[in-house]
Amino acid sequence: MSASTSAHDKNAQQALLASYETLLSRVEYMHELANAEQWAELIDQRTSYVVLVEQLRELDTNVELDASAQQRKAELLERILEHDVEIRRRLVSRRDELGKLIEVSQRQRDLHRAYAPQQGPAVAYEADDPNSTRSS
Repeated sequence: MSASTSAHDKNAQQALLASYETLLSRVEYMHELANAEQWAELIDQRTSYVVLVEQLRELDTNVELDASAQQRKAELLERILEHDVEIRRRLVSRRDELGKLIEVSQRQRDLHRAYAPQQGPAVAYEADDPNSTRSS
C-alpha cells in the first residue's frame, strides 16, 4: 500500500470518527432538551439527527477502520445509544402524560355533552317557578 493511500485511509477514518463525534454532540444536546422538556425543539433536532444518521451510514459503508478506530467508533456508538435510550424513555413518558390529558379532556367533553342539554330546561323551569322573585 502506498503512503498516499495510507494517508487517504487515515483521513477517511478521521472524517468518519469526526462524524460520529458530531452525532454524539447532537444526541447530547437532544438529551438536554428532553430533560428540560423542550419538546418542540427536541422534535426539530430529531429530524436533523435522522438526516445525520443517514449520511453517516453512507460514509460508514465506504470507510474501513483499523483496530483503534473501530474501538473509538464502538465507544462513541455506546455513548450515542445511551443518550438515545434515555431520550426515548422521556418521550414515552411525555406521550403517556399527553394520553392521560387527552382522556381527561374527552371525559369532560362527554360529561358536558351528557349534562348540558339538561341545563337548558332547568333554567327555563326556574323562570316559570311561581315562587320566583321575578315580577310579572
